[in-house]
Amino acid sequence: MTDCVEDAKLEEKHASKEFKESENVAEKYSALTSTKNSDVNMNVGELSAAFTAVPTHKSVKKQIQFANQEEKQEFSKFPTKTGRRSLSRSISQSSTDSYSSAASYTDSSDDETSPREKTQVNSKGSSDFCVKNIKQAEFGRREIEIAEQDMSALISLRKRAQGEKPLAGAKVVGCTHITAQTAVLIETLVALGAQCRWTACNIYSTQNEVAAALAESGVSVFAWKGESEDDFWWCIDRCVNVEGWQANMILDDGGDLTHWVYKKYPSVFKKVRGIVEESVTGVHRLYQLSKAGKLCVPAMNVNDSVTKQKFDNLYCCRESILDGLKRTTDVMFGGKQVVVCGYGEVGKGCCSALKALGAIVCVTEIDPICALQACMDGFKVVKLNEVVRQMDMVITCTGNKNVVTREYLDRMKNGCIVCNMGHSNTEIDVASLRTPELTWERVRSQVDHVIWPDGKRVILLAEGRLLNLSCSTVPSFVLSITATTQALALIELYNAPEGRYKQDVYLLPKKMDEYVASLHLPNFDAHLTELSDEQAKYMGLNKNGPFKPNYYRY
Repeated sequence: MTDCVEDAKLEEKHASKEFKESENVAEKYSALTSTKNSDVNMNVGELSAAFTAVPTHKSVKKQIQFANQEEKQEFSKFPTKTGRRSLSRSISQSSTDSYSSAASYTDSSDDETSPREKTQVNSKGSSDFCVKNIKQAEFGRREIEIAEQDMSALISLRKRAQGEKPLAGAKVVGCTHITAQTAVLIETLVALGAQCRWTACNIYSTQNEVAAALAESGVSVFAWKGESEDDFWWCIDRCVNVEGWQANMILDDGGDLTHWVYKKYPSVFKKVRGIVEESVTGVHRLYQLSKAGKLCVPAMNVNDSVTKQKFDNLYCCRESILDGLKRTTDVMFGGKQVVVCGYGEVGKGCCSALKALGAIVCVTEIDPICALQACMDGFKVVKLNEVVRQMDMVITCTGNKNVVTREYLDRMKNGCIVCNMGHSNTEIDVASLRTPELTWERVRSQVDHVIWPDGKRVILLAEGRLLNLSCSTVPSFVLSITATTQALALIELYNAPEGRYKQDVYLLPKKMDEYVASLHLPNFDAHLTELSDEQAKYMGLNKNGPFKPNYYRY
């Protein structure tokens, strides 16, 4: 017993000594860091010595012991202390950056000059492009090659149709996210005979090195990460307004390009042979033009094709919602109160993923059918104003505008995360937050703390733009499905005989939907069962499809 008491007193004495010495270290550190920068630089050695003066119970060897000379040589290959520090900073920075930055080879020392003010030329002598840095092309090419490995269906389509050149003479102007996966689509269109000019539909999702690789390959691309609003429209105009080249096909994501051509270049719009649109908002705009009798060209609604709806909207968002939230906020989902606005395919994917990780999810809906589906899937259907005060996360998935207004933002609790998985930047009323009484604090790339006068903070991701494409990655396999659908839609509209498609909006033919799906089945070593003649006759089907009527709901 006596021995125990003495040991305890010895430990207490030792701890007291350590505490006092730690206090001295803290005082030294405080004194050093309160000096000017020049003084800090002069006292780095003293600062280091102060920290190493803290005693430990165990002795520490001051030199690394090597078993032999080979081990010592191997160790010397690793970075120096400075190199390791830089490497650590680089890894930390990329892990918190957005999709394009996380995959980007650009460092913080990159030239901040606007690409519009630069004169750049690719290796072929062409300057008909505007990207962040053409010298990043080699890195971008590697990104594209990696994406190709998981987009085998699109590559298969490229190989099958390359000899026929079904898009020979097509002049395609495109406005989509510019990522490695989109680059595979663009280069497929070029391989099929098309001439392409391209710009970005989102100011945050562009991979600079991929844009550089496209420019180096000869594609006229006008896009870079972090464009201003003015830059965005300037890039679209540069794609359309070019001497000696006039677009005859449009591939759009969101409707901005279509709107620009319709408003600014009506003569060009009337001569377009077809429009392919892949987003909810863009399709909605096309239907509005059609209803008003102003749509003078046929358009293909890719967004509502089965392969796009189920795979890009449902399965893709089921994975990428978690990726985007984790990269930007490091949030733990278990027990969090989350409201998902909209229970369409995107909302279904988000709710499924969040629920699987233990979040308590509720849903807002305008459609009684979707609302009933949410109820049957175990989600409570609420109005946003009933629950907004209790929510830890608010996620929009509607494709509409002003879903989360300033009124709701004012009522949110401190630390609430607000983000958009729907479309563009219309769902969250971000403009209402840019007022003198609110302070914006950028804490990470694509992560802003909006601070109210009472100190409350709302965490806004990607300034209300698409979370998964601005802040994380999207699986190449899923984008292969969408890209193959887009390519087939362009081929169909461009080669369709006169009179097949009128001045209206059409769904992708069911046969093409099934063909897109069949191209992706080999990835899973899947084997389809074939109908016998008797079975096909009984069902009233062609043995080769289509296997479902157009009204069938998958």
